[in-house]
Amino acid sequence: MNVPFPILVTLGCLVCSIGAQQDGNECTKSNAKSCGECIQVAANCGWCTKPDFLKQGEPTSARCDDLESLRKRCPDDMIENPRGTQKVLQNKPVTNRSQNSEKLKPEEITQIQPQKMSLTLRSGEPQSFELKFKRAEDYPIDLYYLMDLSFSMKDDLENVKNLGTSLREEMSLITSDFRIGFGSFVEKTVMPYISTTPAKLLNPCTGDQNCTSPFSYKNVLSLTSDGNQFNTLVGQQQISGNLDSPEGGFDAIMQVAVCSDIIGWRNVTRLLVFSTDAGFHFAGDGKLGGIVLPNDGKCHLKDGMYTMSHYYDYPSIAHLVQKLSENNIQTIFAVTEEFQPVYKELKNLIPKSAVGTLSANSSNVIKLIIDAYNSLSSEVILENGKLPEGMTINYVSYCKNGIIGTGENGRKCSNISIGDEVMFNISITAQKCPKKGQSETIRIKPQGFNEEVEITLNFICECECHNQGIPNSPICNNGNGTFECGACRCNEGRIGRVCECSTEEVNSDDLDANCRKDNSTDICSTNGDCICGECVCKKRENPNEIFSGKYCECDNFNCDRSNNKICGGHGDCECRVCKCYPNYTGSACDCSLDTSTCLAKNGQICNGRGICECGTCKCTDPKFQGPTCEICPTCPGVCTEHKECVQCRAFETGEKRETCQTECMYFNLTKVSNRDKLPQPGQASALTHCKERDARDCWFYFTYAVNNSESDIHVHVVEKPECPSGPDIVPIVAGVVAGIVLIGLALLLIWKLLMIIHDRREFAKFEKEKMNAKWDTGENPIYKSAVTTVVNPKYEGK
Repeated sequence: MNVPFPILVTLGCLVCSIGAQQDGNECTKSNAKSCGECIQVAANCGWCTKPDFLKQGEPTSARCDDLESLRKRCPDDMIENPRGTQKVLQNKPVTNRSQNSEKLKPEEITQIQPQKMSLTLRSGEPQSFELKFKRAEDYPIDLYYLMDLSFSMKDDLENVKNLGTSLREEMSLITSDFRIGFGSFVEKTVMPYISTTPAKLLNPCTGDQNCTSPFSYKNVLSLTSDGNQFNTLVGQQQISGNLDSPEGGFDAIMQVAVCSDIIGWRNVTRLLVFSTDAGFHFAGDGKLGGIVLPNDGKCHLKDGMYTMSHYYDYPSIAHLVQKLSENNIQTIFAVTEEFQPVYKELKNLIPKSAVGTLSANSSNVIKLIIDAYNSLSSEVILENGKLPEGMTINYVSYCKNGIIGTGENGRKCSNISIGDEVMFNISITAQKCPKKGQSETIRIKPQGFNEEVEITLNFICECECHNQGIPNSPICNNGNGTFECGACRCNEGRIGRVCECSTEEVNSDDLDANCRKDNSTDICSTNGDCICGECVCKKRENPNEIFSGKYCECDNFNCDRSNNKICGGHGDCECRVCKCYPNYTGSACDCSLDTSTCLAKNGQICNGRGICECGTCKCTDPKFQGPTCEICPTCPGVCTEHKECVQCRAFETGEKRETCQTECMYFNLTKVSNRDKLPQPGQASALTHCKERDARDCWFYFTYAVNNSESDIHVHVVEKPECPSGPDIVPIVAGVVAGIVLIGLALLLIWKLLMIIHDRREFAKFEKEKMNAKWDTGENPIYKSAVTTVVNPKYEGK
């Protein structure tokens, strides 16, 4: 977990060194004229004090260089390179105790180590140290309960009346030193926040409800360890009322934060529980009541009552954040579910604050407070005061379970239990040096805690050899300067390497005007020093690299490059412009004037269809491409191009038959008996085999060859085209007729088969219905005879 300090310093210097290399040698570019100026440029800059260090013409600033380069030219014992230091002034160990251990006063408990330090800083060099935090066991707690006593909180007040003893019992599991206080708030006592009619001022509630007069904020009970007294005083409180929905809680929070003596805050964990079921007024809302003066952030309690609510506006959120942070107060917003979103947004603006959901009658307030306290105390967030100009601070946290945080997360560790230790590595860097002898003090502390680390910052602004300087030294032109650190620091009115010039002798109001080109702001183009009105150019580490010119505006190493070579290796760099050798041109001499690489196979430059630029063909005919403009993807092939002329010359056919004598006599024609007699590859310099078809769909074969030049073209053609034979009509007709007959027979057979299948299905269906008949097949059940038989009842058969 612990990171050794030397390693961090080394890493910091390494980063500085790498940055300097990437940006060029910032030490030599600084034009530092004294050792003090040099060491303030960067942490890797050193100053050579060797008297005869400078060569003829070199300016004083050449003594300032990066350490790696300087050591090659200057003995180590003559290099000024002061380093920063650190010293621990107070390093009291963190407290190890429990509730059963000896009783300690709050100021005797230590949770942060060290407590005081002194850092000596050099510009650009970080100084790092470790800060330990241990959450102490049995740490004292002060809790102030601030409650909204508007009429809607009537049920809640009943449940808070026994809060003192109940909460004390719960908090005894966390600490043996617990104190509690109580305050209440309603609203500003002016219209339109409350009704100012006499009757409503006495009793703002309606009906038979008995309420107390409205008030802004009242400190009912300062912090005490007597829980019974809390219950007694809270039990005597009465509900009040107001007109609008938002309440004046911000006025109350401000007074609780700034009236430390009256509230009784100790230098221990300070908790403010803010209980309400409504929103809040903030800065600017006071204008509704004619109140325009901004809140002054001071204590205005008299006999426990806030007396300036009618005079000062509500505080702003930023003002509240400032005062809560200054007084190390952690806020717990116990609000109803309806206003959770509003107060969660407020929580994001107030460091070390929490939001809990309050039940409709505040019956869960004790659990809410315990949970919120555990959440707040389990998180450690470091903060620092305002840093001096040019200062930066970085944090790296080493939390539980090996979790490492950097950046903004480096300030924070979460899930810290009682007795846990966490480490923070803090790195402070000064980017510039303040006034000589000036020191600064900054403080670093965990949010919500009263303990802090006090750090005194001192700055290295001069080299040690500065104190050994010889005033009015004869070396400095007979006493015109102080000889220190191997160079002259000129008296007022004198300039030059050895103070050889007087400002009165320079015929210019601006001593550096003669060293500025075209009234530029850069002296000697930042590549030299202005000595007595003339530029003395700097020397480079590489002796082959030279600054030159009246204003040191020229050099021989900043020309355009090609293939990573200055002027491509084909020219000289003169005043940042390439002077090319013969046969080369271009800004980097990378354009060759040699045209041999542009010759096509026919001996023409770019095949006659382009121009040669820098040894490369630029094709002017868009149809052609390739290194020498010989490739034409969209052009017809050789075979297609010469097809018509070969056809008319060999067979007297084709489209050019009529104009054959005028258009197609540019080649020599030879007929051969078959394809085997055609020339083969190797027999001609450029031979192409062709196969083409004429209007009769006959194929003819020929070869096209260019022997020595485009005028020597020879064509060999097979004397007889290969024509396809005509079709045999009889088999075709017979086949068609046979096909028709067979198809007809097949269709008839299929129809007959379908009819047989259909008839069989119908007969089977009939047989099935016949089997299912319920009557005798020999008698028709619906038949009735036409004869009616009548029996005479009187007839006796006599």
